[in-house]
Amino acid sequence: MEKLKMYLEPTATIDSDNEKIREKAGVITLNASNDREKAVELFYFVRDSIRYSAYMISVFIEDFVASRILEWGKGYCVQKAVLLTALARASGIPSRIAFARIRNHGVSEKVAEMAGGNVFPRHGYNQFFIDGRWVSVTATFDKKLCKEHRWPTVEFDGESDAILPARDLDGNPYIEYLEKFSPVEDLPFDWVYQSVSRRVGTEKRAWVKPQK
Repeated sequence: MEKLKMYLEPTATIDSDNEKIREKAGVITLNASNDREKAVELFYFVRDSIRYSAYMISVFIEDFVASRILEWGKGYCVQKAVLLTALARASGIPSRIAFARIRNHGVSEKVAEMAGGNVFPRHGYNQFFIDGRWVSVTATFDKKLCKEHRWPTVEFDGESDAILPARDLDGNPYIEYLEKFSPVEDLPFDWVYQSVSRRVGTEKRAWVKPQK
């Protein structure tokens, strides 16, 4: 277990020792009897109760603090991955963040224009250590959003990898994983910043208020 210790520790952004994070993790996993069941409950909470919003993309590190994302109730993939990591660690589940460069064929023209295209070089997701192995999970898109766009929802059973699928519900190309990066124990903010700031500028903050 010593080698997993780093995946249980709080950090500046993964503030798993925050009182609100610990309380929420406790409520979510109240009826779970093991890590697998806890991970499933946490996954679905972040997938659906934390609404996905591309407008939450930011180049300021304070906008990636897990307790802040929990309070806002929305975020984009990296922010949701940070929050899920914090909730998992608060529940005693070793968790880390993984990144991939993906192409999203289903992205809207409006978001593509804002993000500079449909290739996202810093897509964030999670890995849990459950039953002696790492399992990948992607809680990015909430069920309501998927239904609106006819995207398949990602389902997690606590055992198998749950990542974004290659095809949408109509059989059209959806997500391409172009490159996967090594998982990390903490948010590599400078690395994320270097990529994101080139596309959205150096002043972009999370848009917390609803956009018209």
